[in-house]
Amino acid sequence: MIDLQHSSEHADGVVDLLGLLSYATLSGFFRLSADAAVAASLPDKIALSEMAVAEYGHFRQLLGRLEQLNVDPDAAMRPFVPALDAFHARTRPADWLEGLVKAYVGDGISADFYRMIADLLDPRTQTLVNDVLADTGQADFVIVRVREAITENPSVAGRLALWARRLVGEALGQAQRVAAERESLARLLASGDPGQRGKIGRMFSRLTDANSGRMAALGLTSHRVPPADRP
Repeated sequence: MIDLQHSSEHADGVVDLLGLLSYATLSGFFRLSADAAVAASLPDKIALSEMAVAEYGHFRQLLGRLEQLNVDPDAAMRPFVPALDAFHARTRPADWLEGLVKAYVGDGISADFYRMIADLLDPRTQTLVNDVLADTGQADFVIVRVREAITENPSVAGRLALWARRLVGEALGQAQRVAAERESLARLLASGDPGQRGKIGRMFSRLTDANSGRMAALGLTSHRVPPADRP
């Protein structure tokens, strides 16, 4: 196991990030597999299955790095299981389209958050995180399918826009809770800045700004949001 007292000051942050991302990619594999099972067309089933396989490959990469560091992967992931499971329970899609939007918007914000932490770590960790978060075609797949659905039935746009905005709030809240609950991650995010809260606040503002491009890509920015009809 890593001796955190005698290793670099960021070693605990590396382990936490790898553990968090490991469980996130494992959860992503489960959800992509489930989406593939209910996809309406055979090409969609194949595309989503291939994405699920790629996601599992990313999971194995992360576990391999933890093992190289002599860290028990189960122990590294365990602290993040309740928080991530709770997030997915709160954001359970009502249908396949909502699942696609969640994969693009919710997972996109989470990926930005992981990259934001990795940028503060060693080059090897940065490279690994960027590799496992690289798009495997999921973004283009979601954009095409959501835009096709809106063209076919414009009334779904408002519902999906509302859902996407809810996902933004939930994903940002989840990232803030994880950062607050794990001291190593909070120290990393605030490193080098005497005004720690200000720096963390600016980072989360950047996460929000980056999401506007995703909303535009889905074609949801110009649609009015109807009254909330979801809990």
